[in-house]
Amino acid sequence: MATSVPFARPKELAQETRKRLVAQASAAMAALADAAQQRLTALLAEAAPASEMQSRREVWTSYQRHRAAWLAATLKQWQAALQPLGNAPAALAPVALELLGTNVVENQIIASRLVMGMQEQVGAALQDLYLRIRYLEHRDELDAADLLQPEVLLLAIVTQWEQAGLPRAAWPLVNEVAQQLLGGRLLQAYTDCNAYLITQGVLPTIERKNHFKQVTPAPLRERASAAPSGTQTAPEPTGSRLTSALEETRMMTATTPLARARTRALDVMGQLKHLLIGSANTNIEAAHHQPPSPALAAALALPAPLEPDAASASAPEQDSAASVATQTVALRQRSAELKNKAETKSEKALIEIVALMFQAILQEDRIPSGIRVWFARLQMPVLRLALAEPDFFGTLNHPARQLIDRMGSCVMGFDASGISGGALELEIKRLVRMIEQYPETGKRVYQLAHQEFQTFLAQFLTGSAATQKLVSVAQQVEQKETLTIQYTIEMRDMLKDMPVRDEIRDFLFKVWAEVLALAAVRQGPQHAQTLALKKAATDLVWAASAKPNRGDRADVIRKLPQLVQGLRSGMTLLGVAPVEQEAHIRTVSETLADAFLAKTQAIPNAQIEAMAERLAQLEDLVSEEGVDELALDGHSIEMLLGLEESVLEVVADGGARPNAAMLACAQELQLGTWFTLDHNARVTQVQFVWRSERKHLHLFASTDGRSYLLQTGRLAAYLQAGLLSPEEEEALTVRATRDALGKLEANPERLLA
Repeated sequence: MATSVPFARPKELAQETRKRLVAQASAAMAALADAAQQRLTALLAEAAPASEMQSRREVWTSYQRHRAAWLAATLKQWQAALQPLGNAPAALAPVALELLGTNVVENQIIASRLVMGMQEQVGAALQDLYLRIRYLEHRDELDAADLLQPEVLLLAIVTQWEQAGLPRAAWPLVNEVAQQLLGGRLLQAYTDCNAYLITQGVLPTIERKNHFKQVTPAPLRERASAAPSGTQTAPEPTGSRLTSALEETRMMTATTPLARARTRALDVMGQLKHLLIGSANTNIEAAHHQPPSPALAAALALPAPLEPDAASASAPEQDSAASVATQTVALRQRSAELKNKAETKSEKALIEIVALMFQAILQEDRIPSGIRVWFARLQMPVLRLALAEPDFFGTLNHPARQLIDRMGSCVMGFDASGISGGALELEIKRLVRMIEQYPETGKRVYQLAHQEFQTFLAQFLTGSAATQKLVSVAQQVEQKETLTIQYTIEMRDMLKDMPVRDEIRDFLFKVWAEVLALAAVRQGPQHAQTLALKKAATDLVWAASAKPNRGDRADVIRKLPQLVQGLRSGMTLLGVAPVEQEAHIRTVSETLADAFLAKTQAIPNAQIEAMAERLAQLEDLVSEEGVDELALDGHSIEMLLGLEESVLEVVADGGARPNAAMLACAQELQLGTWFTLDHNARVTQVQFVWRSERKHLHLFASTDGRSYLLQTGRLAAYLQAGLLSPEEEEALTVRATRDALGKLEANPERLLA
């Protein structure tokens, strides 16, 4: 039976904790207002294009006017949220089963990214505070609108930024400052709140043992941790089990798969850091930033006995497998020798954990044996790095982890025959040798290796002639469709004050904008043919305007054959069917005839000339604003760019509309990652090989030679529906760490043996 809370008025104590948090958050908010002011002022002194400098000055001026309002409104919203949660402002709570405005969704995305950016920093202190407050209030979970949730605090900051009159587009200018400052201040706030609760006798010690479970869902892990030590948990009633299932479902659908994977990864890293800094079970000394002891440093300086020749990784699979087994034994022996040389418990622990991690990597049979041979050679360089820079165990973004994860994710889809001796294997060999040659450079050599591997991947994944052709086609499609939208927007702006008939406007917006875009892609924006087509648009506008003057009418009649020929040429370039061409020409001819009889005012020649000049330099005027999704299909690619649809499946936009979180997830996918694609009832293993420059199009190559081009909207919808799922949700080093922790939990004494 669980013991009762050993103090009076637990709810009042929890509320007092929230007030203390808000007080510290308010001080942090005042500091953020000052820091944002300094950042915006500093930007004025940095070199930038004239348009950007003007934008920065406008933001700086706006901030002077609205800074006080932003600060006051944010503090007011936090104070209001301290009321009973049932009366808290709706803006603080996520809204379910409701259509959200674009502004609301974008604010939530900004706040979520801020939280993710500081999650690694505040995660442990925040988790402890969650456990203590839930213990006080006898809750399984905190309310979504609880101010203890960092999302609630940060969403108020972002929301009030815009409501105070500051443009949301200006937030990126201060985003980094906000993330750095708030991360440190909130960590201090959560730490102080934990200290306050400990002084009141609330869970002075939090048992971490249950956090080593490998597959327990997060909500259940937390409930197990909150239970007092030494007690038995009674079976949950049916209603409680249903609530747990609903909570787990909410957790799985509220964030993106990548965010869930990151949360699990952070949990693993938290377990590892807790293990390294010591606990009642392991009694390990704190791992400080200290150089290795002299005896250990001397042992590490000796050359490794593992030196496979260049042919070993290209040997037959059975030979490579034998080589992996041999090296696994040798690495285990080397680790034991190094532990004997170690002089501190923390050194022994680091050696053992690195050894167990690489043991797990070398047992990963989804990686070809020849590649695992080269992964084995990284164990000693990584161990040297971990001993010199313990933050290898403290962050997911350490370059050594990133390099191993990226190399592992890219080779898991290959068998030995498909990768042996190839460019990918050769690049991995080169990078491993480079790391071995520069052991004294620390993480810098891993940063360089990771950057070089990313550059290599971008070329390697699209290296085949067939894929290069697909990428070239996709690039042209994106460029052409984007230009069509941009040209339409610009021509609407040009014609908004001109007396132009609706029929001519429709033709220019729906047909001619696409003609100009295609000509610009194929020929170039300043090619003679493209300029002639731009001039045809100006001539059409002039010819279709009122012609009360006899001389103007004669001029139209004289130029009409050339104008019609230009219009036909453009529509032919676009692939418009002859019947449709005739319909458009007939509409234009009837409009020109009506212009001869019109009594309205003619368009001044100066306005026509200004339009012609603007059209000639149209590419300098267009921007990305207003370009969201592109309208394309397989037929348009085949017709416009001459590519057979049989080699490329175009999964165009349509179907279910994904939420904002999934759209963000679609933009976060890493090149080289393998997925399972379920398209039209056909399940295929595919690799993400290319993303377009504007991030509208994404190319996946299947193992059977077929490729799939997905727009961002449909890609996000497939991710949301589970039709596109990663082969591995966890990174290689995270799985290896989890495996190592499992072994240490089962046999903790091996850590110091």
